[in-house]
Amino acid sequence: MKDRKYTLTFLLRDDQILLAMKKRGFGADKWNGVGGKLEEGETMEQAMVRECQEEIGVTPKAYSKVAFHDFILGADTAEPWHQWVDAYLVTEWEGEPVETEEMAPQWFKIDAIPYEKMWDDDIHWLPLVLEGKLLETSFTFDSDDHMMDKVAQEVTEFNDK
Repeated sequence: MKDRKYTLTFLLRDDQILLAMKKRGFGADKWNGVGGKLEEGETMEQAMVRECQEEIGVTPKAYSKVAFHDFILGADTAEPWHQWVDAYLVTEWEGEPVETEEMAPQWFKIDAIPYEKMWDDDIHWLPLVLEGKLLETSFTFDSDDHMMDKVAQEVTEFNDK
């Protein structure tokens, strides 16, 4: 299996969450948080800040890690792979979210998140972290990006992997 580490970040203000429409590549045409791959020599927090700057033009200032996801992708193939993701909520940042070649950000009321236009797993964990819970999860997807299995466990702290 290919093991890859990623970040996933959601901005919060009042009763709203910032989602971004992925415009190209993996996850295109889905609403999601912003994020991406950990680069050589970076910490996860450094990667999270860099990805926010690159994808929506903001610099996170106050944030917290709220979930650790183990995504198993292509589970129905001969070569499935892991995507390990640290998820963050950001409550303070510099700059205003802007559209880039990669993402088109939009604010949504928290009670009107378009889960039907997001990854299948999001409805199983995002509402819980928005309630203040910390989660460790595992989601298994087939090669058509359909969720096959899910496990979500509330934790009091993270065992960084």
